[in-house]
Amino acid sequence: MITGVEAGGARGGLPVPEAGTVRSVAPRREPWLTTRALISPPVLAVLAAVAVAAVLLVAFDGAAYYSSPLRTRGYHPAHRLLRPSGSAGHLLGIAGLLVMAGTLLYPLRKRARPLARAGRLPGWLEVHVFCGVLGPLLVTFHTSFKFNGIVSVAYWSMVLVSVSGFVGRYLFVRIPRTQRGAEVAAREVEERAQSLRQELLDTTLPTEVLSRIEAFERDVVPPPGVRPSLAGLFAGDLVTRVKRGRLLREIERAGVGHELLGEASRLVAERAALLRRAAYLARTKQLFGLWHVFHVPLVWVTFLIAALHVVVALYFGYAFGGHPGR
Repeated sequence: MITGVEAGGARGGLPVPEAGTVRSVAPRREPWLTTRALISPPVLAVLAAVAVAAVLLVAFDGAAYYSSPLRTRGYHPAHRLLRPSGSAGHLLGIAGLLVMAGTLLYPLRKRARPLARAGRLPGWLEVHVFCGVLGPLLVTFHTSFKFNGIVSVAYWSMVLVSVSGFVGRYLFVRIPRTQRGAEVAAREVEERAQSLRQELLDTTLPTEVLSRIEAFERDVVPPPGVRPSLAGLFAGDLVTRVKRGRLLREIERAGVGHELLGEASRLVAERAALLRRAAYLARTKQLFGLWHVFHVPLVWVTFLIAALHVVVALYFGYAFGGHPGR
């Protein structure tokens, strides 16, 4: 489907260029972030948390301790070790807070001029995502799954920050950007969409297959002038993937060879993702701005309450195992 994002293109589908026409398409000079970017950091964070959990649950009998009722937990042999003020619990709290503080390095890197050359921005963003997932998981074990008082406010604020971070990541990668984080100009998006269309036309795919690809694009990309829905933004990628799989099976049944099918799959997937990102761009930017309004203040509230918790723990002697009831 040729949408408004493709300047000069027809709206009807994948037209064959006129004989002798040579299209000049500017090459994409720098790789762009895909919608699958920033997936590995949370996966690595979860794996690290699983390793910590395995040690606590198996080596220190944490499974029995954490599952015991609160009223009898103080009598469990692992209580002195795994309670929030125990040696292991205390270490988990410190580690969790330090890891969460690591999330502040990314905004600091973006705003502090002396750090402008300190590594590539995508690397800092990956650290930000990793810390934003691992830190709350460590803090969860620090609490020994007991939430009360001001600690519960800090904890659930932290959970909200972490969950909202996933929403922010989802929106961030749907705004066309280079791998350095710079937003891609609309002209470059148009050129890339044109380039992908031309690559499809240059293949030896039968006309009926090209027509079927056109119908697929009309089905998964909102037409120009129609306000994209939130459901389409957040669930549309999954629906698109299912429909693309159905399309590829139809192409295979049409007798297209394995190598050509693989090339068609790549082009169709990239073009559909690009057209969807372009169609939802205004809505995505609007939501990303609103997300910032929610996420950033909540981060500071979380750290403020966490700092207050640390001060109270030190003042009343909860830290370093100083309060046996904890």
